[in-house]
Amino acid sequence: MLRNLKRHGNGYALVVEKSVMELLGMTPDTPLEVRTDGKSLIVTPAGSPSAERMALFLKAKESAERKLAPVLKSLAR
Repeated sequence: MLRNLKRHGNGYALVVEKSVMELLGMTPDTPLEVRTDGKSLIVTPAGSPSAERMALFLKAKESAERKLAPVLKSLAR
């Protein structure tokens, strides 16, 4: 998806399509984190992960811990 910056006052703005905002669970009031890796501009919704994403993470973590418990116990010895 190619985008151009739009003039906005003394600066420039990046227009984000509504469908992309919906995909990311964003609204016009969502604070954004803007950073760079030196080559790219990285824009992500700021703040803590959603409850749904956190639940998925915890489920995956518990599954991994169950599967790896014997290996981790032997490494701890």
